[in-house]
Amino acid sequence: MKITDIKIRKLLDSGKLRGVVSITLDDVFAVHDIKIIQGENRLFVAMPSRRDEKGTFRDVVHPINSEVRAEFESQILSSYQKELELQNAEKENNPSV
Repeated sequence: MKITDIKIRKLLDSGKLRGVVSITLDDVFAVHDIKIIQGENRLFVAMPSRRDEKGTFRDVVHPINSEVRAEFESQILSSYQKELELQNAEKENNPSV
């Protein structure tokens, strides 16, 4: 299973939540509301989750093994960084935006 598309839906400049992403897998399955979170030492990816009846957040979808999770996180964070660079370049070239 491969990520065939990554869409950066939202970028934020402050706070722990830095972005919201959607991915498409194998051009046939979409996963929305993946969060990019600023941790104490690094950015990380949090899969879509919801609160259960005890108040604990549980992932709605997630990779089953650490290798796939690491590959997803790497690709998502790479796309996030590229989008940040694009937006920063646009701001430098067009300060009124």
